[in-house]
Amino acid sequence: MELKRRQGYQGTGPGPITPDGCAVELYSRMSVRDEPDVIAAAVPAGAHILELGCGVGRVTHPLLERGFTVTAVDESPEMLERVRGARTICGPIEDLELGETFDVVMLASFLVHAGDPEVRRGLLRACARHVAEDGCVLIQREGADYHTNLPRERLDSAGCTVRILSAEPVGDGVNSVRAEYEFPDAVWTHTFLSRPLSPRQFEEALAEAGLRLDRCLTDDGTWVRAVPVR
Repeated sequence: MELKRRQGYQGTGPGPITPDGCAVELYSRMSVRDEPDVIAAAVPAGAHILELGCGVGRVTHPLLERGFTVTAVDESPEMLERVRGARTICGPIEDLELGETFDVVMLASFLVHAGDPEVRRGLLRACARHVAEDGCVLIQREGADYHTNLPRERLDSAGCTVRILSAEPVGDGVNSVRAEYEFPDAVWTHTFLSRPLSPRQFEEALAEAGLRLDRCLTDDGTWVRAVPVR
């Protein structure tokens, strides 16, 4: 069954494009950065991790290699086809009801900045209902200058030039962000909606879901650890 395209999200380039504009082939080519190291340093060895929005498994696979057990969730069957060695579940994160809890729940890829506040609430509530009482939620946030240091680019170790070209306001505190990914033989674009969150807004969003900020995991504050409110 074909999933409905999300309004405000668009992608171009070779291969399947997910409802939120992500290109499956692009992410199959991209390298993993420091995410596995950040995660491994923040959680117990051998922890069972629920990875929400796993994509093609760029982070999943290194976590498995480090000895973690991973349950990987994504709404795109084309993305999940690329995941190896993990239990996979296909469906929207907001609707996830597994009836079990995990040592660690991970929400990466800036998903917490979803343009629709109801989607953000659904994502964080899914985190809260699946984390064990003594567990933690690891969340990746945008950097402080994500929407202002534009345009910018970096060279991915896989040989891709990643460009964040623009972030244009579209109302209600939301920006339409346009990104471009250029390999020598192919180019992909991705347009998506993102809502900047101040530190206070972020903590209020956590509290609404029954979570609280525990600590930052990186110097730039892009990775944080949250825990259930007791």
